[in-house]
Amino acid sequence: MLRYTLMRLGIFAGCFLALWGLVYVGALPRGLGDSNLLWVLVLAIVVSAPLSFVLLRGQREAMSAEIVEKVDRAKGRLDANRSSEDAL
Repeated sequence: MLRYTLMRLGIFAGCFLALWGLVYVGALPRGLGDSNLLWVLVLAIVVSAPLSFVLLRGQREAMSAEIVEKVDRAKGRLDANRSSEDAL
């Protein structure tokens, strides 16, 4: 799960730096007044979200399978405890 989070943050950071560069050279508008940083942050979130959804699909599925496996193990232990208590 940590790997997925770090990859997601990396994609966001890459988008932020790329968009900051585009704003710096004038390819994108600078925002209104002093809102330049906020403008770039919001734009980076909007751009990085679909990129993360597409690029990290395999990581997300692996993480989901890992979580399902842990939940199944916990359910198995709970059922084993329940049946041993019933036997007593």
